[in-house]
Amino acid sequence: MVLVPILWTLYIGTTDERATRRETSFVGLDNYRSLLDDQTFRHSLENTVVITVIVVVLTNLLGIAIAMLLSGQGRLYSLLRSVYFTPVILSSVVVSVIGRSILADKGLLNSTLASLGIENPPGWLTDPSYAIYSVSLVMVWQTLGFAVVVYLAGLAGIPVELEEAASLDGAGPWQRFRAITWPMLAPALTINTVMLMISSFKVYDQIAVLTNGGPGTDGTATVAFDVVRTAFSEQRPGMASAMAGIMLAVVSVASVTTLRLLQRREVNL
Repeated sequence: MVLVPILWTLYIGTTDERATRRETSFVGLDNYRSLLDDQTFRHSLENTVVITVIVVVLTNLLGIAIAMLLSGQGRLYSLLRSVYFTPVILSSVVVSVIGRSILADKGLLNSTLASLGIENPPGWLTDPSYAIYSVSLVMVWQTLGFAVVVYLAGLAGIPVELEEAASLDGAGPWQRFRAITWPMLAPALTINTVMLMISSFKVYDQIAVLTNGGPGTDGTATVAFDVVRTAFSEQRPGMASAMAGIMLAVVSVASVTTLRLLQRREVNL
């Protein structure tokens, strides 16, 4: 169910298969060489890396902060946890439509800024200087609830005795966080980082709904977006499969490397 489609995709990536003709020839690594020299594909790979870094870093930082604020007991805390987790259970398309209604040129955010006296609000989705960061923030909003839940589980596993002992020794909140909370959250950090990295590398829905790869020429296009466009719009499944093969290699190396580095930190606690 997993291995056969991967191997079949890698095989198609070594052919010049097109949907508009029946004849298919084996071209070896020519597709991969062409992609490495293709400025458009390299730009899409750069966009993917930028989005991944923003989502991983920002979601982890906000996730830890919010989890610590919501670690208390009571109905209000339970309600707030549910509120933060709601975007996780929504479809990516639904979340993106909501984000577009907020970030559009005449959307909720710019209407609010205009009412405050700002004459020319930024084009959050139409200005190349802002678009990729706007898409990243929508993804952070959707994935934040998952990160919060994982960190809440990590916080619940920290022995209360450690916090009490540190307080009796005169340790302040920052000292307790640095010496106890942060090291004990290492497994939660590993889970969140790897999961966020994988989901960000294969982002497609948010790009298609929010910007459709723009603004301009491939302003926010990612590798996954290029794969779908090349396979179905341009009808070149051979080249699209080669793109998918490169994305698979990049995601695999990045995920395994990150997992081993973070797990080594867990062992060294």
